[in-house]
Amino acid sequence: MGVEIERFLRLVRALPECDGQDSERYTTFRVRGRPFGYLWPRTATVGLKQSLIEQAALVAERPEVFEKQFTAGGFGWVVVHLDGVDLEELSELTLEAWYLTAPEELLVAPPTPEALVRA
Repeated sequence: MGVEIERFLRLVRALPECDGQDSERYTTFRVRGRPFGYLWPRTATVGLKQSLIEQAALVAERPEVFEKQFTAGGFGWVVVHLDGVDLEELSELTLEAWYLTAPEELLVAPPTPEALVRA
């Protein structure tokens, strides 16, 4: 189990209209200028936008893998430790973060988690 940073980056690059912006300590991932995820290479963690219910469920179920990051605008951001998650689960969480952020016209034909895994 575990996902390497480069593999996570391949997932993100497969999302429509996604771009990353590097800063000194982390990379922010956006869809049409709206953030849905972060990558902290030094700690091999990512932050992903989720629903409040999903945030609470993930943290309660596996606190060694998921941490509550913050809540904003009715959404809960979750820190994911890449060494504790498998590729299929990470692709689902990444797609959900993108889906919660993308404008409606991109949601007409979104990618599937399986397509991200194959990316």
